[in-house]
Amino acid sequence: MDFEFWWLLPIPVLFFALGWIAARIDIKHLLTESRALPLSYFRGLNFLLNEQPDKAIESFIEVVKVDPQTIDLHFALGSLFRRQGEIDRAIRMHQNLLDRPDLPRERRETATFELAQDFHRAGLLDRAEDLFVKLDGTPYEHASQGFLLSIYETEKDWQKAIAVTRRMEAVSKTPHHREIAHYHCELAQAALLRSDVEATQRELDLARAEYRGCTRATMLAGDLAAQQGRLREAVETWARVETQNAAFLALVAERVAGAYAKLGDAAQGIRVLGAWQSSVPSHDILNALFGLVLAHEGPEAAADLIRRELARSPTLLGLDRLLEAQLAAAPSERRHDLELVKGLVAQHTKRLGMYRCDHCGFRARQYYWRCPGCQKWETYSPKRTESLDGQA
Repeated sequence: MDFEFWWLLPIPVLFFALGWIAARIDIKHLLTESRALPLSYFRGLNFLLNEQPDKAIESFIEVVKVDPQTIDLHFALGSLFRRQGEIDRAIRMHQNLLDRPDLPRERRETATFELAQDFHRAGLLDRAEDLFVKLDGTPYEHASQGFLLSIYETEKDWQKAIAVTRRMEAVSKTPHHREIAHYHCELAQAALLRSDVEATQRELDLARAEYRGCTRATMLAGDLAAQQGRLREAVETWARVETQNAAFLALVAERVAGAYAKLGDAAQGIRVLGAWQSSVPSHDILNALFGLVLAHEGPEAAADLIRRELARSPTLLGLDRLLEAQLAAAPSERRHDLELVKGLVAQHTKRLGMYRCDHCGFRARQYYWRCPGCQKWETYSPKRTESLDGQA
């Protein structure tokens, strides 16, 4: 039998008709759902779009009163409470959800995660930790580990921090060698304060095994040798920082100067620090070098040192040191004027010489291995700056 092509003509019309019917059904369903939602729901959405969270919260509360079964709206409302700083209300909202016996398992996990965040925001770290731990094996496991790490770092529970970081490494397949090395250094530093030589050495070995370029571990190893009176070994250990990251010599300069002074070998200390200042100039190396020269070669030599540095890099901090050297050598009739000038300069230098985080720009007067602003490890430059921008 011959095939008649005109039979195909109704097919596009048929598909169009089916699509039109499906669309009408979807529109009818959407309109039905929209009519079921209270007007307060749409007012709340409008407030959110206009960045008016306080009014949005009031509208959503009305919706929850009308229809207590709106679980998703409970979650949204709880998150809004938390963002607005109303932690008690967020906790009550999420706790009420968890108290519902008919809550599905997936929603119960979500409520647990939200409540844990509420406790974390409220500073109830022990309660937050308990809930985050319960989320092991759930879709929220990895996110919970990040919060747990934050808790352990805040509480300085470095052993738990190491354990949870290991688990994060296994899940994300991303190495965290530097962070783990710092946790071991924190444990080493605590042991060093207790004069526990064995524990200090063990933690330093673990830190170096984790991250061989860890300058902090090298610095602490020098501190351990110095604590035991092995000053030559301490100086040699601190000097190894130069092969790891020469910029960090600024953090050991004062230690090196003090060790050479105790050894009675200030001349060698001046040579070492002078070489460092030539290769990686910094305020801290210059201060340590200035102190040694002033104490062992006199104010004229110290003033000459600062003049050379000022000619190379003029700074107020350098000027303050020059005035200090001149003041030490000045006759009594000139001391009063020099003290006035130095006092004025010193008032300005108190606001200078800040450490700056390379990640978030947070500035501080002391060096932090972990930035107080962004909580990242080893993001502070070891070299001070004289900029006043973003002073902390």
